[in-house]
Amino acid sequence: MKKLAVIFPGIGYTADKPLLYYSRRIASAENYEVMTLTYSGFPKKVKGDRKRMEESFFIALKQSVKSLAEVDLCSYDDILFIGKSIGTIVAAKIASESPAKDKIRLILYTPLPDTFSFSFGEAIVFSGTDDPWVGKEKSPIYGICEDKGIPCTLISYANHSLESHDSFQDLKELYRIMKETERFIRNDK
Repeated sequence: MKKLAVIFPGIGYTADKPLLYYSRRIASAENYEVMTLTYSGFPKKVKGDRKRMEESFFIALKQSVKSLAEVDLCSYDDILFIGKSIGTIVAAKIASESPAKDKIRLILYTPLPDTFSFSFGEAIVFSGTDDPWVGKEKSPIYGICEDKGIPCTLISYANHSLESHDSFQDLKELYRIMKETERFIRNDK
């Protein structure tokens, strides 16, 4: 079985940070080829600025499409798109338009509401209750996921990096997130 995992980082949350680093290792241990995308050239002060957010999305999308252009997604039996923040929007957009759409499953760490404006297949979501990028307590993420039937794990007191002010609690939550990520990667129902 030929399997591929594509990592879509965030603007400042790169693939060497915990959520993407460990999910990448888990995918690799499950015999996925791992492709980590990188992007550059984002504007400054994106948070809260819709115009800069859209500009950042198009920058990341263009660079991701270029990186994936030589990959024949249809040749894979199972494909994971693992995204963080703006990377979730890019992953969702590419998945929604891919000829391999039915083979793509998404792991979405701290997705932004725009992620759900695209039609994609099976997914799992992790979001923090104190994420300023999606409105903290007024975050629409859980409700969107509930409406779409997407499993969503809310991490109490967690920010946009799924971290709080308690490092030891963060380590426990990271373990729980990675165990749920592993179950999804393994396709354990």
